[in-house]
Amino acid sequence: MKELLGYWRQDNQVGIRNHLLIVSSVVCANRATELIAEAIPGAIPVTHQHGCAQIGADMEMVFRTLEGIGKNPNVGAVLVVGLGCESIDAADLASRIGESGKPVDFVSIQKDGGTAQTVEKGIKKAKKMAEYLGMMKREPFGWEKLILGTECGGSDTTSGIVANPVTGRVADRVVNLGGTVILSETTEIIGAEHIMAKRAATPELSQKILELINQVERRYMRLGVDFRGGNPSPGNVKGGLTTLEEKSLGAIHKAGTSTVQEILVYAQRPSKKGLVIMDTPGHDVESMTGMAAGGSQVIIFTTGRGTPTGYPICPVIKITGNPQTWQQMGDDIDINASTVILGKETLAEVEEKLFLYLIDVINGRFTKSEVMGHKEFGITRISMSL
Repeated sequence: MKELLGYWRQDNQVGIRNHLLIVSSVVCANRATELIAEAIPGAIPVTHQHGCAQIGADMEMVFRTLEGIGKNPNVGAVLVVGLGCESIDAADLASRIGESGKPVDFVSIQKDGGTAQTVEKGIKKAKKMAEYLGMMKREPFGWEKLILGTECGGSDTTSGIVANPVTGRVADRVVNLGGTVILSETTEIIGAEHIMAKRAATPELSQKILELINQVERRYMRLGVDFRGGNPSPGNVKGGLTTLEEKSLGAIHKAGTSTVQEILVYAQRPSKKGLVIMDTPGHDVESMTGMAAGGSQVIIFTTGRGTPTGYPICPVIKITGNPQTWQQMGDDIDINASTVILGKETLAEVEEKLFLYLIDVINGRFTKSEVMGHKEFGITRISMSL
C-alpha cells in the first residue's frame, strides 16, 4: 500500500491540501474578501451571508463553523476579513483559529480605512502567508490522522444498490486502518435509525441515536410542514426512490458496517476514532461544510442522477452507479461504479478502485470537482435573522 503524504500542522493534524484561506467574518466583508483572494494566486475566498443579526445558539454555531473551517488541517494559513461592528468579531475569530498554531491574521474595513485600504492591507498580509505556505513539503503520515466525510446527493436507486455500498466498504477499510469516518445527513437516517442504533458502541449511544431522529422530526413538525415533501427530492423520486425510508436504507450503506462511536453536533470535531454520526441537514453543501468544519480532509460523494458540487477546502470524490449518468456527466464524476450494475465488475473490484483513488487524492491528485474549480460553500441556520 502506498504511504500517505501530507502537510503536518503545529496542532499535530495533517492536511492533504495546503490552502491559504481568506474568510469573511460577516456578509458585509464579502467583497473585500473576494478582492484580496483574487490578488493572491491559489488563495481561496470563503464568503457567506451570516455573521450579524444572530444570537444564541444560532450565532454560536456559525462562529463554530467558521472557526472549524479555519482550523481544518487542509488550511495552512488564514486571513479573516471583518467589517468592525458585526456579531462575529473578526479579531475574536482570528484568535480562535490561531489556537491551531498556523499563521492567522485579520483586517477590519471600518478600522483600516474602508474597502480599498483594507484590501491593500489584506493583500500584503496574505502575500507573506502565501510565501510561508510555498516552502512547506509533504511528509508521511498514518491513517489515524485521516477524517473521511461521506455524502450522497442526487440519489437514485443505483445509489443504494452500488455507489453507497462501495463507499461503505472503503469507509470500513479507513476505520480498520485507524482512521475516522463521518456519516452526515440526519434526515437521511430517518427510517433506518433502528439499524444504526443497533450498531452503537454503548446502549446509551444507541438511545441517543433514536433521540436524535426524534428531535429532527419534531423540529420540522414545529414548523407545521411535512419534510417528506422535500425529501425525497423531486429528482430522487424521478430516480426511483419513492419514500424517505427507502432512501435512508440506501444512504446508510455509505457508512459501512463499523460500530458507531459518537454523535457530533454540526461542525464539531470527532473526539473518537472510527465511525461517527454528525447531525447535519440533507442539503449537500451545508452538510459538507459541517464535516469540513469538523476536520474532514476529504469527502466521498455518491450520486445517482449526477451533481458537479465540490468544496473550497476539501477534495470531493464523486462516484456513481448509474451508467447513463456516467456517460452524460463523466467530466464531473471520478469513479464509475455502474460497471457493477452492468455485470462487468464486482463490488470488491470497484471498492479497490475507489480506495486506490482515495490514496492518490490524499497524496495530491486533483478530483474532477477541483479541476473544474467547484468551491460551493454554505452554512446551515437554526433560526431566522433578527
